[in-house]
Amino acid sequence: MSGKAELSKGEIVKPSSRPPSGVETARARGGRASRQAREISMYMRQLMACLEIGKALTSTLDMEEILHTVLSRLSVLVPARNWSLLLVEPESSSLRFEVAVGLAPELLENLRIPLGEGIAGTVAATGEPLLVADVGSDPRFSNRVDRLSGFVTKAVICLPLKIRGSVIGVVEIVNPQDSCLFRPESMTILSILADYVAIAIGNAMNYRKIAALSLTDTVTGYYNTRFLHDFLDSLLGEGSGKQKGVSLVFVDMDEFKTVVDTHGHLVGSRVLKEVADVMASRLTPADRLVRYGGDEFVILMEGCAKDKALQRAEEIRSTVASTPFLGELGLSIRVTASFGLATYPQDASTKEELMRLADQCMFLSKERGKDKVTVYRR
Repeated sequence: MSGKAELSKGEIVKPSSRPPSGVETARARGGRASRQAREISMYMRQLMACLEIGKALTSTLDMEEILHTVLSRLSVLVPARNWSLLLVEPESSSLRFEVAVGLAPELLENLRIPLGEGIAGTVAATGEPLLVADVGSDPRFSNRVDRLSGFVTKAVICLPLKIRGSVIGVVEIVNPQDSCLFRPESMTILSILADYVAIAIGNAMNYRKIAALSLTDTVTGYYNTRFLHDFLDSLLGEGSGKQKGVSLVFVDMDEFKTVVDTHGHLVGSRVLKEVADVMASRLTPADRLVRYGGDEFVILMEGCAKDKALQRAEEIRSTVASTPFLGELGLSIRVTASFGLATYPQDASTKEELMRLADQCMFLSKERGKDKVTVYRR
C-alpha cells in the first residue's frame, strides 16, 4: 500500500478532541483565567470586609452592638445557613450560645457544650480552627443541637476566639454556601476575622467588669449607693413608666458596734457579707440589694405593692434574726436589724422623698425596740 493510509468505503475519521500535548486551548485558558479572577475578587472582598469589621468592632465597647456588627458583616462576607457565637463559661468548663442565627434562641438558652465535645467544644479545648466539609465523616461531630432543633448540619467551619493565648469562645459557620472557604488559603482571612472578633469581645468584657465594679460594694459584693441613685433616677425619671412603682426598704443593723468591738473589724465585715447573703436569698430577680454604707442596707422591690413588700420585709427580718453567723470560724454570732418601708408613687413623688420616708420609718423601728419593720402610712 506504499505506506499511505487508505479509507475503506463508508469509514469516517473524527478529529481528536484533545489538543497536542503541551498545548492549551483558548477556551481552557479563558476558563482558568476567569476562575482565577473570581477567586481574586472573592479574596479582595473578604479582605475589605475584614478591614470594615475591624474598624466597626474597635469603635464600640457595647457587647450587643458588637454582636450585631459581627452578624451583619459576617453574613455578607461568608454566606451560610447558620451562624453561632459561643462563649466559654469558666465556672462550668463549657460553651454557651451567645448568638445563634437560624435557630430559635429559647432552644439553646440553657444548653451547654462541654469543652472537648463536638466540633465547637474541640476547637475551644485545643484553640485550633477546624474546617469540616462533611461532618458525617468526622467522629468529632456531635448532633446534639441538630436533635434539639431539627436542623441538619452538613459542614462546619469553626474558629477559636483567643485573647493572649486563652480561648474565650468560638465562631461556628454552619453549612457555608461557598466551597472555596474550605481551602487552606481561606484560613488566613478567617483567622484575621476571628482575631478582630476576639479583641472586640474581650474589650467589651473588660468594660463590663469595670462598669460592674463601679456599681458594686467591695465588702458584700452587692450594689453600692451609686447604683441606688442611678437606678432610682432611671426608674422614677420622666417617661420611665411610673405606674409600675417600687417599694424601698431601709435596713440598719441593731447594735452592730458591739460585734465589731468584740470580734474586730475583719469579723464585722464578714458578718455583713453573710447578712447580705441571707437577705439576698429571700429576694426575687426583680429585687436589688444595696449596701448603703457602714452597717446599713437598702432593698429595692421593683413593681412590688406595699402590702406584699411588708410581708417580704418581715420574712427577711425574721430570717436574719434567726440565723447564726460565722459558724465556719467556730462562732455563732446573732444579730438583728431594724427596717423601714415606703412605696413609690403611693407615698412619695420623688426619689428624695421616698428615701427620706423609708429612713424615718427605720428610725421609728429603732425607737420601738429594734428588730422590727415599720411601714409608712398616710
